Amino acid sequence: MMEGAETRTFRHLKSAQAEVWKPAIEAGSGRLVGTAGDAMLAEFGSAVRALASAIDIQERMARFNEALAENQRMLFRIGVHLGEVIVDQEDQNIFGDGVNLAARIQAIADPGGIAVSRAVRDVTELRIDYAFVDGGEHKLKNVSRPVQIFHVRNATTSGLVDEAAKTTTRLLPQITLRFEGVNSAGQKFSFDVALDRLVTLAQGMAIGRAADQCELVVPHPTVSRRHARLMLNGDALQVEDLGSTNGTAVNGAIARAGVPVPLQIGSRLRVGDVELSVRQV
Repeated sequence: MMEGAETRTFRHLKSAQAEVWKPAIEAGSGRLVGTAGDAMLAEFGSAVRALASAIDIQERMARFNEALAENQRMLFRIGVHLGEVIVDQEDQNIFGDGVNLAARIQAIADPGGIAVSRAVRDVTELRIDYAFVDGGEHKLKNVSRPVQIFHVRNATTSGLVDEAAKTTTRLLPQITLRFEGVNSAGQKFSFDVALDRLVTLAQGMAIGRAADQCELVVPHPTVSRRHARLMLNGDALQVEDLGSTNGTAVNGAIARAGVPVPLQIGSRLRVGDVELSVRQV
């Protein structure tokens, strides 16, 4: 585009930065770290806000491009990752593995699309008109471990709307399950799960000790910050270990990380050193 019309392309790029990117980042309480050519790096205190801002940017860009001729439209990729960063106190730039992964994930996104890591997918929910689409594991440059990627797609325009509706609108009886029990020292723990609420959450409900990352909190040191996840598969309740430090078990059988295990009323669910029985209330 620069080769074909350098001045016009530069003008459009600057307009997109000023009218789309920066306002969307600020609206999501993010911070613009820096720009380099046609790239921008932003950080957020919340993965939920980061993903919401990414969707906001792409929706604004779609409207921005409507005013341009087809051969002038700019389609940017966005990558979102959740991780620790190092902040340079002199210029407030950020560095680290988390930044590198976000950049690599961005390159896998569709033009005009959004790609996220599994870490982001596990702690965020999407509006009903969007859906996560599994993009599989990728070997990324200068990253030793495979990284699972999810694409964020508009459910209406990508043909996912019917499946999204099935997931979020099927009716279940007004049933509440209570998980309650003790740890090895006799300390009591409990939480309630309303199935009509659970059915609306495509990614289920996370169990863990971090109140800012989980819907179901078990405040015990043997429970990981994000330990396991409850979900509905059809009308079947399942639990999936999220790679916890001290493991998850159902009726004494250890659950493998990432492999859903059925749960029923009367089952015993152990997360770390806390064992909970499941009953209907």
